[in-house]
Amino acid sequence: MTSLDKPTEDAQRDSRAVTEAALFEAFGGLRGMIETVLPGLLFVTIFTINKDLHSAAIAALGVSILLVVVRLVMKDTVKHAFSGVFGVAFGVVFAMMTGNAKDFYLPGMLYTLGLALAYIITTLAGVPLIGLILGPVFKENLSWRTRNPGRKTAYAKASWAWGLILLAKCAILFPLYWWADTTQFGWVLIALKIPPFLLAVWLTWVFLAKAPPPIDVFAEMEAEERAEKEREAAARSAD
Repeated sequence: MTSLDKPTEDAQRDSRAVTEAALFEAFGGLRGMIETVLPGLLFVTIFTINKDLHSAAIAALGVSILLVVVRLVMKDTVKHAFSGVFGVAFGVVFAMMTGNAKDFYLPGMLYTLGLALAYIITTLAGVPLIGLILGPVFKENLSWRTRNPGRKTAYAKASWAWGLILLAKCAILFPLYWWADTTQFGWVLIALKIPPFLLAVWLTWVFLAKAPPPIDVFAEMEAEERAEKEREAAARSAD
């Protein structure tokens, strides 16, 4: 193991200081949560008032598109808003095809179930999904897999937390999808949008705050490039 592989105490303190900001960025922050909740909230509100699937669906799709436009105008990142548009669009298509307003939520539920399984399966395979997501954010890429075992353990714990929390959410929603009416189901789903997400993010922060700091592979590559240039310059001067 090289000196770069051995996290110092100062680096660990710095890592804890930036972990919260990095998680905030990776998962969209407050604005991302609003963009996630608002279309579904608008859908269930309008459907609760007038029981009209078409107007509720059009309003939800319209506001999700508007959120993307706002980000484009502000020249901000659009990945979270775009994912929201696709999710709402699939929901609208499902609901329109079946004529059942509850099907507006079905694609998102299936995505949540698939994501929960992905967290669990990748962790069992030794490549926890949360590490794949956050590695580039922390500029460590996949170095945690072989060079930073404490960090790999933290990512595994975080991925287990995400997988189990999302599975618990699915265990509540799927029975309600069959048994509850559309209005009841919609409000329960909206209520379960943010709290499980915040719990998973908080647990991720707890695990990573206690883990060794990330190995900045980009800094390593830059250092190697500088060293190579210095060797070349030394060789030319020797000639």
